[in-house]
Amino acid sequence: MKLSVALFFAGFFGALGAVFFLLSFGTDYWLLATETCSPENNGSKTVNAVPLEHGDMVTSPKKTDTTYHHEGFFWRCWFGGKLAEDNIWKFWFTNQPPSKLCMHSYLFPFPVTTPAHNSTSYDTAVIYRGFWSVFMLVGVAAVVMAGFIIICAAPFASHKLYKAGGGLFLIASVFFSAVVVMYVIWVQALSTMTDYKQQQKTSLCPDFQINIRYGWSFMLAPVGIFFSFLAGMLFLLIGRTVQMHYN
Repeated sequence: MKLSVALFFAGFFGALGAVFFLLSFGTDYWLLATETCSPENNGSKTVNAVPLEHGDMVTSPKKTDTTYHHEGFFWRCWFGGKLAEDNIWKFWFTNQPPSKLCMHSYLFPFPVTTPAHNSTSYDTAVIYRGFWSVFMLVGVAAVVMAGFIIICAAPFASHKLYKAGGGLFLIASVFFSAVVVMYVIWVQALSTMTDYKQQQKTSLCPDFQINIRYGWSFMLAPVGIFFSFLAGMLFLLIGRTVQMHYN
């Protein structure tokens, strides 16, 4: 009876882990970025080609351009819009315009634009994201294989299959943990974001601002890691119990 309960919870946790991993893998919202720029505020002392003098008052409204970016494993997309207080809702599926632009994120991860700008920086970014992509693919493959192996194990048929499935769940949790850590390093520690911001300030406008946050695809990964780890430990325990009592 206790073994059946443990098998139920192990299967339940494993299914949850697989669902969260697949959602994190298949949705392109690991990163959400908002770029704001005011082209009019460029330090000029003229308005409409008319020079300003001391004491002149300018009452023209300030226009701000906003670009919204989101990216994941497959795609990196961006679209324009007005600056709003609740910027997070701009990224929701129903609020995005149908005319947004997308490119393959594994070739041009945000904020990399073209390989011609800085060849060394581009090569480093692509190599780093290549390892990140491989780790994610291994994690997804491991959790899918674990599910098939557990299904084939049947009720207490083979302790080896339970152990193999549990090991694969643990492998998936380890690789997705590496994926999460590498992505945090990509956003927070590497100089890619800082260089991009400085480049935009120099070439676009002095008051260029970028706001970066982690998206819901990123948030799903740690939840999947937790459930996958629990499932792996339970299946290993079930496999050992079946080996001791049924063989």
